[in-house]
Order: sequence, then C-alpha cells, then structure tokens
Amino acid sequence: MERMSLNERDLHTMLRIVSSPDEGDDGEPLPWSVLADLAKVIGADSMVFSQLDSKRRVAAIDQGWPVEGPCVDEDALEAAFWSQYWSCRQCSYPDGTGDVVSVTRLSDFYTTRQLHNTGFWTEYMRLTGDEHEMMLCLPSRPGNTLRLVLWRGPGPDFSERDRALLTLLRPHLYARFQQWRQRQQAPMLTLRQWELLRLVAAGHTNRRIARHLHITEGTVRTHLEHIFERLQVTSRAAAVARAFLDSHSGGGASAP
Repeated sequence: MERMSLNERDLHTMLRIVSSPDEGDDGEPLPWSVLADLAKVIGADSMVFSQLDSKRRVAAIDQGWPVEGPCVDEDALEAAFWSQYWSCRQCSYPDGTGDVVSVTRLSDFYTTRQLHNTGFWTEYMRLTGDEHEMMLCLPSRPGNTLRLVLWRGPGPDFSERDRALLTLLRPHLYARFQQWRQRQQAPMLTLRQWELLRLVAAGHTNRRIARHLHITEGTVRTHLEHIFERLQVTSRAAAVARAFLDSHSGGGASAP
C-alpha cells in the first residue's frame, strides 16, 4: 500500500488554500494564488480550470496556469482536444458515467504504452509535453462539467496521496468558485437580445438573423456588441456558452 504523508509545509499550504483572502487576484474563476499553492502542494507543472459543454464543444470557462504556457497553436490544440475528447476515456469519463465526484488519473485508464497509442496522446498531449494527468470535477452535471485538470511532464505519476489531497480540497475549491459566481452575476439581457442570441446559437449568420428579425445587419452587429459587453465575452461562441450554460448552472445571465 502506498504510504501517504504530509509535512509541515504541505499543511501550511493547504491551510492557505482553505482560508486565505483573494488578495492580488484579478477576477478569475479560481484565484491565481490558490492555483499556485495547489501546484506546490501536489506538484503539478500546469493546470486548467474549465467549464466544458461537450455537446457544443465549447468552454464557457478556460483558466490556465501558469499564464504563460507552451508555445503552441492554441486553436490547433483546442481542435485536437475536441476531436479526441470522446475517444479519451478519462476526458469523457464524467459525461459517460455521470460521476462528477471521483478524482481520476490517466493511469486509471491506460498503461503508458496504451496511452502512447491513443490519438489523444499523438494529437494533443505530445504537443504540450505532458505525460501525466489528474482530473477533479466540481459539482456540476454531465455534459456541462466544471473540472480542474493537473498536468505533469515525464517522471513520476500523480500519487494516491495527491489524489487524496485534491479530494479533501474539493469543497473548498468549489466554495471559492461559488464566491466568484456571486461576483460575476451578469446583467439580464433584453428579450430582443435573447431572441437574437438564440438564433446565433442555432448557427445563423448575421444576414439570416437580420432577415429573420427584419432588421439590418448593422443592427445585428450592434446588438451583438451590446451582448458581448453585458456578458463580458469577445466572441459569439463564448456569448452562447456564457448565456445558456450559465443560466442552467445557477450563475451568469438569466434566461427568460
């Protein structure tokens, strides 16, 4: 049986994660200080906190740590992730099983040889230089999961001790996220803006939306600019994800 132990530094770091104020943070879903302390106590090279809509293939939340990641094409990396999402047993585990409580590792599903023969490795992990992954889901629903994913490069895998620490910290991380949710309540959209945003979600172009609503394309663009400003996003996909995902998960815009 693997021996699990904590030294005094680990205990102080965990206490800081649980109780320290969010001083010096800039409004991200999880405070940067918390992510930095997590990396210390667990030993992660990088991590991503996200809210994934696996049906629409979008991330309503996408917070990476450290901020300066590897020099890769982010668009190509995102496309590779989604192309392999359902074939990667750990990635799709919460959606396929409904289990959003367990902390999982890639090594729970694959040996090293098996992993290196997957498309997820060749098309995604190999580009980032990562070798090991551990994932924690916060309270959410399958298909719209809040998840914290920790990465390590070549070397020792995440241990049972690391899994236990992340499990213990789960309620405190969720409490921090809920605090952010309360601060981020978005202004309500108008009925007209909701009408337009639903057409965007259905995949309509600005021209088709203008025809449907009997307005000009310029007016459509103006509406979108106002929607982006209210939802604090910069793209159509992010606006749809923020509005419709958040209205179903207890935060953000309020759908009529």
